[in-house]
Order: sequence, then C-alpha cells, then structure tokens
Amino acid sequence: MSVSLDDIPVYETCEGSLEAVHFNRVQIALKHLNKSIRLEIPKLRTLDLILEYDAWAIVDRSLNDMPMAVWGHFQTERRDNLHEPIACKLRLYHMHARIILDQTIEAMELLLNEMLDDVLRDDGKKILPFKTAQE
Repeated sequence: MSVSLDDIPVYETCEGSLEAVHFNRVQIALKHLNKSIRLEIPKLRTLDLILEYDAWAIVDRSLNDMPMAVWGHFQTERRDNLHEPIACKLRLYHMHARIILDQTIEAMELLLNEMLDDVLRDDGKKILPFKTAQE
C-alpha cells in the first residue's frame, strides 16, 4: 500500500489465504483498469476496499481511511499454478473486522466483473473464468 500502516496498532495478525479466482481477478483488474482501485462496498455504509498489487485494504472513509482489515504479503514467488489458493497475511485493525471479510470479497467480485466487462467489451476481449479448487 502507498500509505504506511506501521503507526496503526493491529488488533490481530494471522495467516490467511485467498481463493485463486479472487486473487487472479484483482491482478487482471489492476492490469487493465488502474494500478490502484478503490471500491465502495455496498451495504457497508462508509467502508471502501482499496486494491493494490502488494495489499488489499478495507478502510473507513468516515475515519480518514482508518484500516479495518488488510490482506498482504501475498505468497506468489515460484507460483506454478493459477488455481490454488494464495497464502497471505491478514491484519485486522478492528475487533469485528472478520464479520465483513466474506461480504467484502463477494462485493469486490461483482464490482470488478462489471468494470472489467465494460472495459474489455470495448476492446473486443473476454476473460474466461478459472474453476475454483472446489469445482
């Protein structure tokens, strides 16, 4: 992230993972749309999701972009597959941040799909979805 999070106390840090379909979608969006993407998360009043290559952050814009949760330290070195989950670190800055993680990822997928469809349709291209590990 372009903003340093070192001065903000972390509530909890844990090992996490992201489904490859979500990680890949963000990488494609960052390549085709912008190097930094900010999305308003529907139904979560003042929360936004900021997507960058090195981290994804849920922030509260009413609190000067105070982070709620940050996915980072993506383990992509020597990655030889596109379908397996990506290990990462999840830092929570709020005691209830876990509650909104799944909803945020779902909203991100819907919003990015719409944005990418619009951009790629103009270029005559289409993204084919990968199957998830469960499919």
